[in-house]
Amino acid sequence: MKNLNVGIVGYKFMGKAHSNAWMKAPLFFDLPAQPVRKVACGRSEGPLREFAEHWGWEQIETDWKKLVERKDVDIIDISAPQNMHHDIAMGAIANGKHVFSEKPMAMSYKQAREMYEAAEKAGVKHYLNHNYRRCPAVMLAKQLIDEGRIGRIYHFLGEYLQSWIMDPDFPLTWHLRKETAAYGPHIDLGSHTIDMARFLVGEITSITGMTRQFISERPLPDEAAGTFQAGGAAGGARGKVGVEDGAMMTVGFENGAIGCINTTRFAGGRLNYLHFEIYGDKGSLAWDFERMNELRYFSMEDPEHARGFRTIVATDPVHPYVSAWWPPGHIIGYEHQFVHAAADFVKAIVEDKEAWPSFYDGMKCMQVIEAGIESAEKGKRIDLKE
Repeated sequence: MKNLNVGIVGYKFMGKAHSNAWMKAPLFFDLPAQPVRKVACGRSEGPLREFAEHWGWEQIETDWKKLVERKDVDIIDISAPQNMHHDIAMGAIANGKHVFSEKPMAMSYKQAREMYEAAEKAGVKHYLNHNYRRCPAVMLAKQLIDEGRIGRIYHFLGEYLQSWIMDPDFPLTWHLRKETAAYGPHIDLGSHTIDMARFLVGEITSITGMTRQFISERPLPDEAAGTFQAGGAAGGARGKVGVEDGAMMTVGFENGAIGCINTTRFAGGRLNYLHFEIYGDKGSLAWDFERMNELRYFSMEDPEHARGFRTIVATDPVHPYVSAWWPPGHIIGYEHQFVHAAADFVKAIVEDKEAWPSFYDGMKCMQVIEAGIESAEKGKRIDLKE
């Protein structure tokens, strides 16, 4: 069996999720090649070495530029913050590497388009990790829509709500700085919701946006602070928050549907609540990540006396990806979506098929994100053009 050597950049939250995926994919899926955890890359050698030893990476490297040039690496996995995505991806593509990247794709539509066009020209496979697509219940929703079960779609409602920065003393981590995050939840959480809308409903053609910043100044972080980790304040100094805290968009779709997308990190009680509802002339669908194995389905074609939302527990072998896992009724979790993505990416490389979602999807998502900000700043609707 052929080996595909992976080099990963980033070793914290997403680095762990991706490492687990490369480890588990060949154990549960019949793959045409073996992904090998070859090199882990990060800036701090001590923690990086601990990460590599724990997750089974053969070697370490502290310079991503050297990593992307290595002849013994086939795939570059980008698990670093988004301000690094463009440069790492462009370096990997220039060296003929396939790219498996975390979202959001880049800091701007311009960067995203450069990445997409470069990858296409180089003929490498490119994947953007909107992992929630690969929940079996979400894939089932896509199947029901494609089968015409809910008919013509009228409405999409999408929310991604968190609460981990509500404390005014939560430090000014990279997520809250414009130079490293570009935007706040609008890009971080909104990219997932926009991708879900495009995946299930279709292309977005018009946007009206609104943003709000609720806390304008925060303590500077120490080294322990990070994603979902408050850490502490560095010497009592404070800095200006550079991004929004909440964002909303109303959107129009190419097929005539309308939608609302809401993202915030100021929703008390919501730790990681991704939710959508889709309404059509024949039926409706609803899903939320807190109950990720369940899809709610309503059919207008049911007898009137028996109508109502039914809950489909998507854990049967007929449901996407489930046959690789456990017997019916045994639920799966967050980490499994990453395993599904890794397995599909290996197949895409060996079988020379398009990976999905691709850098094209990321580019279109960045176009919507920027239009939402432009709309909020100008106070008017933005119509998208190719």
